Amino acid sequence: MPDFSLEASATGHVAGVDEVGRGPLAGPVLAAAVVFLGTPPERLSALLDDSKRLSARSRERADHALRQATAEGLLVFALGAASVTEIGRLNILRASHLAMRRAVQRLPVRPALVLCDGNASPDFGCPVLPVIGGDARSFSIAAASILAKVMRDKVMLRLDKRWPGWGYGTNQGYPTAAHRARLAMMGPTPHHRRGFAPVDQAALRFD
Repeated sequence: MPDFSLEASATGHVAGVDEVGRGPLAGPVLAAAVVFLGTPPERLSALLDDSKRLSARSRERADHALRQATAEGLLVFALGAASVTEIGRLNILRASHLAMRRAVQRLPVRPALVLCDGNASPDFGCPVLPVIGGDARSFSIAAASILAKVMRDKVMLRLDKRWPGWGYGTNQGYPTAAHRARLAMMGPTPHHRRGFAPVDQAALRFD
């Protein structure tokens, strides 16, 4: 379970940053940055964990609690994204870093330290501590992972309404067997990521 020790050990505002959406064949990559303005209350911290360990319902509950805590002045957060076009131009790693930088830049407070999930991180213009497995170790990174995941799922649900044949509402753009089959049968949408092999292979048949 994550805790607040990394944040508490630093001086000044500490931002936890995480992204979601590196693996899908479609849709943007989303990032969130979270700064707790004090030790998270137990009622909130009990809901936080690596978003991948939580059910969709638990993530929704945690997302609602985080937004309520924001309204109560207990934390601040910001979201950032990189589009499918930017992913194709930059590659997925650089686009993920772009989304994370945008999230940090949009925070209403300037962090003195950024805790970044993973073993590599972009330049945020301030000290950075990469934290491997950070969404299972840090409250702020766990919170960021939840906010980013819930928002990206909502984005994919909106795309599903516009492009209902590709199953975006259930696969969130990830390369499930059903998604691959639909991609091969119907070709890519404008929201599929060119440069990803299954998308490019399908595009050859329809371009």
